[in-house]
Amino acid sequence: MSLTFYTHPMSRGRIARWMLEETGLPYEDVLLEYGSTIKSPEYLAINPMGKVPALRHGDAVITESVAIGLYLADLVPEKRLAPAPGSQERGPYYRWLLFLAGPLESWLTAKQAGTLASPTAAGYGAEGDVVRVLEQAVTGKTFLAGDHFTAADLYMTAYLDFYMQFGMLDRLPAFETYCAHHRERPAAQAARARDDRLIAARKQ
Repeated sequence: MSLTFYTHPMSRGRIARWMLEETGLPYEDVLLEYGSTIKSPEYLAINPMGKVPALRHGDAVITESVAIGLYLADLVPEKRLAPAPGSQERGPYYRWLLFLAGPLESWLTAKQAGTLASPTAAGYGAEGDVVRVLEQAVTGKTFLAGDHFTAADLYMTAYLDFYMQFGMLDRLPAFETYCAHHRERPAAQAARARDDRLIAARKQ
């Protein structure tokens, strides 16, 4: 079954593309534009949120960046992008992927909007909790789940790099050291180059 990847080169699709490149699987790009095709009836039939990225695999449609990563990792078990089901490493693998998609994203969104919720009402807790937990997670670590690179490391690196680049997270030494282990992987470079070429082509 073919893989079809719906994306925009300036979106979280960049992270999902890195994951696609790690799998080595062939895929087809469908590029969407903000304010037009991303809200078209054709695309809303695929993702009613009208957001990217999205992935179609046969009749299956997967939305949400981390969900795409989880799905792709399980398609290529030989790549070891996900720990084996039932293994001890599977726990931290799920933990950190969902921590990024949940508490980190919601905290940064609330902070940017200036509407932090009560610590007892929000999954991100009190001010500073998320950063403290992330710093503890990567300090002295090369890998988050076991002794090799997994999708958890891909998403942690991508999220930390993105938010540090835009000043939403401080460039803590632990973050920089951890990300340096992974950001220049061949698949990361290939994905970045492909999206950067798409951005350049749009400006011509």
